[in-house]
Amino acid sequence: MKRSKSAAKKVKTGVFARLAALYSHMEQEYSTKAQAAGLSCQGCTDNCCTSYFQHHTHVEWLYLWRGMNLLPEDRRTTYIERAHEVVEQSRIMLAHGTRPNLMCPVNDNGLCGLYEHRLMICRMHGTKNILALPDGRTQQFSGCFRFVECTSDQPEELKPTVDRTPFYRELAALEMEYVGPKLKKLARVDLTLAEMLVQGPPKVR
Repeated sequence: MKRSKSAAKKVKTGVFARLAALYSHMEQEYSTKAQAAGLSCQGCTDNCCTSYFQHHTHVEWLYLWRGMNLLPEDRRTTYIERAHEVVEQSRIMLAHGTRPNLMCPVNDNGLCGLYEHRLMICRMHGTKNILALPDGRTQQFSGCFRFVECTSDQPEELKPTVDRTPFYRELAALEMEYVGPKLKKLARVDLTLAEMLVQGPPKVR
């Protein structure tokens, strides 16, 4: 049985509210571990917003566009124009075997223009973290160079570590709930933020 439009809208609203709550929980956990490590982004010589991150859920993709649609038209247009430039430059760099290191299209003089709607990896990058995979393996990220510097005198097992596993599981559950049975038929999301802006909102209904 197909959902009515009103029922589908209600589900979408509920999923977005829970995604916002999930983001808040992530930020709290990240902040706790960053403070324990003495990690701060202030005065950093690097910029995470130039990192080549790919994202993997329709629900985050659509939430990003929810933020885009709240912006004035001129800013939205500027971000999309920048996104096209980043996608093209990335294509050229990847073709030459170089990992792109380009500024995020929604970065305005060091500040995120979609801060409240930024994606999971944008909120979690920096501290040491682990992720338990379904096959029993565990992925580990040692942290950004500044985190490594801050914790260089600590044994590896005692370094403040964010366990991403419960956050990813909850995000996967929200993805399944939002997309529904079509999830198995849709192409896997494997897009940068710039590509998400160039392609427009995901079509899952």
